[in-house]
Amino acid sequence: MAKKDYKKLSDDIIAAVGGVENIRSASHCMTRLRLNLVDASKLNIDEAKKIPGVINIIVQNGEQQFVIGQDVPSLYEEVIKNPIKAAGSVDDAEALKADTQAQKGSIVETVLSYVGGTFSPIIPVFIAGGLTGAIISLLSTFAGLDASNGTVIVLTAIQQAMLYFLPIYIGFSSASRLKSNPYLGAFLGAVLVYSTINNAEGLSFLGLPIAQIGYNGQIFPVVLGTLFMSVVYKFLQKSLPINLRTIFVPLLTMLITVPVTLIVLGPIGYWVGTGLANAVLAIYRFAPAVAVAIIGATTVWMVFFGMNNATYPVLFLLMAEVGSDPLICTGMAPANVAVGGACLAYALLHKKDPEASQVGTGAGITALCGITEPGVYGVLFPNRYPLIGAMIGGGVGGFIAGLLGLTQYVVAGPGFLSFAAYMNPDGTWFNFWGMMGVMVLAVVLGFICTYTLGKRELKKKAA
Repeated sequence: MAKKDYKKLSDDIIAAVGGVENIRSASHCMTRLRLNLVDASKLNIDEAKKIPGVINIIVQNGEQQFVIGQDVPSLYEEVIKNPIKAAGSVDDAEALKADTQAQKGSIVETVLSYVGGTFSPIIPVFIAGGLTGAIISLLSTFAGLDASNGTVIVLTAIQQAMLYFLPIYIGFSSASRLKSNPYLGAFLGAVLVYSTINNAEGLSFLGLPIAQIGYNGQIFPVVLGTLFMSVVYKFLQKSLPINLRTIFVPLLTMLITVPVTLIVLGPIGYWVGTGLANAVLAIYRFAPAVAVAIIGATTVWMVFFGMNNATYPVLFLLMAEVGSDPLICTGMAPANVAVGGACLAYALLHKKDPEASQVGTGAGITALCGITEPGVYGVLFPNRYPLIGAMIGGGVGGFIAGLLGLTQYVVAGPGFLSFAAYMNPDGTWFNFWGMMGVMVLAVVLGFICTYTLGKRELKKKAA
């Protein structure tokens, strides 16, 4: 396979959206290049989809998302070599006004766009920290290293910092998404986990009591705090004279935001997060097999509509509350690899068509590794019967995973490449082999169902 020319791909995309001057900001998630355009009408989506290297284009809440694949960071590096504003930059009141107008959309679209843009960039932190925990487990099991070993201490710091300082990462990412100052967002997160604030007893501010809350690992307190901070920041940015902004905008923003967050928004966010986590766990515990099966069967739809990003808050809450994810990633693992099985069956059915066979094979291998966009957009939805096969494989695999109580211990792209994510830190192997078996079953079912349905479909067309 020829190596991608990311420079040319970048130039083609920029030309398709109306040039550099039509791009307000650029960012990316795991597989998509996300562009915010000044004038969205300049993008001809049908023509842009024909660009080699572009799998699909999704438009959500005024944002143009070019589905590229797992190598999207390489493309992003080429894109931002052009004079494009970094996501989250704010220059003046007019820019703020234009950005607000560009972001108008339905409430659902706005929420999904905000959630995806906030949590997607944090995934690499969870992958690095989580898989480090798997390495510690391997060293403990096979090398006999204990917690007092210097190597283990360093690796444990990497693992623990992932969740402990989560409010800082979310603060930065959330503020960036809100087109506020991301460093002030990170600053707010750092205040929440500061030693004299985090889980402090008997604390007050100007006589007003501050609830005792452990903010490390929490999501919603800093999310609500950065939402409020963004309003304050943008108001001050528009209201204060230019020569006073440098000093007084950040100062007043933090002096207003921090007390309001600690006294009001932090406790609300903590109760919301705790309540949501308890509700999700209650549903899972009531019918674990059904709950995971639903995730397994519907993941391809969530990916197609870009709604898989909406699962990130629940995923992070589960990791913080129970130390693993028995629902979201556990259901998505068989779903992803079932897409691989469906795509490989499609390739076999079309072996006489070199182009279709190549698309199916490439998408199938990629899906087995945990990246399903090529298969979802290129094979499943255009042909339907592979979609049914993948949903059956993912649903059955998820049902068995829930029935056996399997889980994913770290956040990583669900699939065979993330095998270490299924290793139990206590050194036992039931969960690991159980997840491997479930994923193999999902691949086989996805393949068989797709092949059977495809045979019938091809016979109908030939008749």
